[in-house]
Amino acid sequence: MVDLKIFVNEIEKEVEDNITAYDLKNKINEKCDVIVLNGFPIKEDSILKEEDRITLIEKGKKPSFEELESLMIARHTPKVHENLKKGKVAILGLGGLGSNIAISLARIGVGELILVDYDVVEPSNLNRQQYFIEDIGRFKTEAMKDYLEKINPFIETKAYNIFVDKENMEFLDGVDIIIEAFDDPVCKAQISNHVLIHMKEKYLIASSGMAGYYDSNIIVTKKIRDKFYVCGDFTHEAKEGEGLMAPRVAICANHMANLASEILIDHI
Repeated sequence: MVDLKIFVNEIEKEVEDNITAYDLKNKINEKCDVIVLNGFPIKEDSILKEEDRITLIEKGKKPSFEELESLMIARHTPKVHENLKKGKVAILGLGGLGSNIAISLARIGVGELILVDYDVVEPSNLNRQQYFIEDIGRFKTEAMKDYLEKINPFIETKAYNIFVDKENMEFLDGVDIIIEAFDDPVCKAQISNHVLIHMKEKYLIASSGMAGYYDSNIIVTKKIRDKFYVCGDFTHEAKEGEGLMAPRVAICANHMANLASEILIDHI
């Protein structure tokens, strides 16, 4: 008797009551090596329950495009993907912070990413930014858009090759979250102040202090006021003799990306 609804590779199926994960795997594809149940690979058999999500993976086999998205999100907590897929995040600046943020948000499946920068990749960027030697001379927006489409073809990316200021921010009207990822403190202040005054309905995530090779654990996320957060150590800005390097920049960037994920999942 069929009386149990589950999801197999994100496709709803009806199966008989008391069926186990291993039994289902053997019915669908005996060659599968990995069974992910509700976001966690299982090593022992388990009876399936209503609304369970099970993903069957055959190692070494490239899946069809139709199967790919469900396999990419197999390790998510159930129902998280739906909220991320609806999200729209703008990343202002695609340097050390922004390039790392963009890749993290693309990997988890945020539905639309707005990429904003006016600069080109130069050799000094490569110590911390997510570009390659062959990108030198390319606009960062173009290079990053290409990489995100390779990482996750199921999200939408829009690139704006502009110097953003308070006079040309209309393209941000539909976004849920604005992430400020500039190097220039003047730009950081101008854009943040404009968003806080004129776009109060938006979430704003900014940064302060990630230079050098200081203790990783002093980089934190702080809520400044409603819908405004800052990530960093709030002390170590880039200056002569205290540069920006991949480890601390990436830690701060992923504080920012993680916060964006939390907001999309729990608050929007």
